[in-house]
Amino acid sequence: MKASPETVVASADPFTAAIKVPVARVPVTELFEEPSKFSAAPSSATNGAASSADSHTAMPSPENAARVPAPPIPPVTTTMDIAALPDDPAVLKQMIAELVLALRTERRDHAEVQQRLDALLKRLYGSRPGPLNPDQLLLFSEDDVPPPPAPMPPETPSAGEDKPGRRRPSKPHGRQRPPAHLRREERRYELTTAERLCPECGHECAAIGVETTEQYEYKPAEVFVVSHQQIKYACKCCQGHVVLTPKPPQPIDKGLAGPGLLAQIITDKYLYHLPLHRSEQRFEHLGAPLSRSTMGDWMAASAKQLEELYDELKKHVLRSKVLHTDDTTVPVRDETRSQHRRGRLWTYIGDESHRGVVFDYTVSRARDGPAAFLKKFRGFLQADAYGGYDGIYTGSKGTVIEVGCWAHTRMKFADAESTDPERVLTAKAWIRELYNVEDEAKEAELSSADRQRLRQEKSVPVLASFHEWLRAQKAVVLPKSPMAAAINYVFNQWEALNVYTTDGDLDIDNNVSERTLKLIGMGRDNWLFLGSDNGGKTAAVLYSFTATCKLLGIDAFAYLRDVLERLPTQPAERLDELLPHRWQAARQAAAAPVAALPAPATDAPA
Repeated sequence: MKASPETVVASADPFTAAIKVPVARVPVTELFEEPSKFSAAPSSATNGAASSADSHTAMPSPENAARVPAPPIPPVTTTMDIAALPDDPAVLKQMIAELVLALRTERRDHAEVQQRLDALLKRLYGSRPGPLNPDQLLLFSEDDVPPPPAPMPPETPSAGEDKPGRRRPSKPHGRQRPPAHLRREERRYELTTAERLCPECGHECAAIGVETTEQYEYKPAEVFVVSHQQIKYACKCCQGHVVLTPKPPQPIDKGLAGPGLLAQIITDKYLYHLPLHRSEQRFEHLGAPLSRSTMGDWMAASAKQLEELYDELKKHVLRSKVLHTDDTTVPVRDETRSQHRRGRLWTYIGDESHRGVVFDYTVSRARDGPAAFLKKFRGFLQADAYGGYDGIYTGSKGTVIEVGCWAHTRMKFADAESTDPERVLTAKAWIRELYNVEDEAKEAELSSADRQRLRQEKSVPVLASFHEWLRAQKAVVLPKSPMAAAINYVFNQWEALNVYTTDGDLDIDNNVSERTLKLIGMGRDNWLFLGSDNGGKTAAVLYSFTATCKLLGIDAFAYLRDVLERLPTQPAERLDELLPHRWQAARQAAAAPVAALPAPATDAPA
């Protein structure tokens, strides 16, 4: 392409030349618009035949350039196979409920993102108000501000009005009266003699009642020292036979920590997720300089002291008919590596007749850990679809029965919601129908046999319809899609997912294990890692007792303080008396009022 003489600028250097290039001014807004697909592109033949001067003459100026409007984007139409929808009205209602819930969740997330974006833009580009001058007059006087409107009385639903859905009874709101078991400290306020005089007649007013209001108060904890004084005795006559009064055995031999201090540190870390370095600061404020390394040694010694009782708790839980289990990772410090390695904490939860929680630590997720723990277990094992349990089921020859978890199944479908929302909402509606049956059984407080009959009557038909729907969907979904993965998960676990309908003592899901593992999750966010594999075993023992106390509603501090004090002298044949459930029963029996004995019968006079 040759440049026209008019566009070439002369230069002193014979080896360089400058060319004038026409530039059109384009508004900034047009730079972000997509080019029109229908704009006429210049022909290559025409460009080759025309000269550059003619091209420059034919180029429109920016002022006269006509803006070619972009063609309208055709609306995106989605088709839905109406025949693929289920015919059950209850399932359709649940689909609508799931759809509304998903829409509300999406709108809430969108509103949160929009609020964050607005706040960020305002922070970056918004005007920042300067400091307020106290001498500046206010635009509105404080006296002109209208008082807030009086709160409207809450509307009470009529007796015949039905409550939407099945919900647990909510806790009462508002200010509650402090519990009656707390110690009361009375503070009486009386008028002086001069203030009690009547302003009309001058006589002294008499007390006619007391208006009492209560408030909570707090007294900081106290660290004190117990001075053990062992008296020595000697014979004055022979100047010999020196006897020293023995001291009661302590939880840690020759240790500085008493049972109460040990119980407090265990409860703080393994129930309230307080790491040892924060406990160190807390005790320092109380005047007791206790290092975190010393407290770590105390935790290991306490777990060693509780080891035999831990074995008794394990035997108690393994006698259960139904056992719930799950696992989670814990970072473990390893000096031979640049990063922490991953250990495992497994939880095993007994049934209603054998209530208790036992944790077990393993260095990996290999099958050997749960296989060794469950070696003597016989009954129903409810867990997730971890392949390591398969060897336990097959090796037990039918003595250990697998029970599936519908909560994990629902999560599999939830993972596919972004790619196939219609089918996911339908699947969630089927699963919600199963949970509606469980809610009905809980509200009616049915027995085990009645719960099984209710499941056979209502849950089994829903499962059959759900299975047919899944089979029809598997034939049309993409084999590698997340929806196909969820459907295959259900088919692989179908037998285990149906076991809960055969026995009223079984649960529909394994959520009790998930809730128990939150103790590890919240603690892991605070103490961050375990120091060694021995630290993992220590955590498993101490977590077992704190989690069991939480499950039974026991004061963990009171239980551990009493047990650590009694363990050194407790006979081995009576060790099971210190198990949490038996300790609780003994405390409740001792606190129960003694029934009045009937008066002896007297013979009537003849």
